[in-house]
Amino acid sequence: MSTEAPAEDAIVESVLAAARVLVALSARSVAESPDAVTLPQLRVLVMLASQPSMNLNGVAARLGVHPSNATRAVDRLVAADLIDRRDDPSDRRNLLLELTPAGHALVHDVMQSRRNTISEILEQMSPEARQQFGAGAAAFAAAGGEFPSTAAWSLGWTTTS
Repeated sequence: MSTEAPAEDAIVESVLAAARVLVALSARSVAESPDAVTLPQLRVLVMLASQPSMNLNGVAARLGVHPSNATRAVDRLVAADLIDRRDDPSDRRNLLLELTPAGHALVHDVMQSRRNTISEILEQMSPEARQQFGAGAAAFAAAGGEFPSTAAWSLGWTTTS
């Protein structure tokens, strides 16, 4: 009887535990924001931080939702002064959506909170464990075909500092 299966099971459980920590810190970073937004609203904000000046149909298409759902999310974000709507100078039938300074600040703060929390967790590990984890996480991301950075916004993550 091979001992590889129990070892693999232990690795899978360890990865799942790490994933739960990352999901929890992601959710906490949104919940702790002074401008309370939902995760779908954060996805819109991060999308606009990554792809400035989109129109409503572009937002709906990128989110994979009906335009009416995107309209409701955008309306709430406009009311919260996190997004501006303005006429498209090249086509006045279109409205362009852009982050306000408050929207940029919220995205920055949420991402910085995530980075800070991850750094705090890593500081609790020995230097050797950090090195092993970093190498293992990089290998795992590569083997899994890491989510393309151009689409990281759809998960509520930016790829910029």
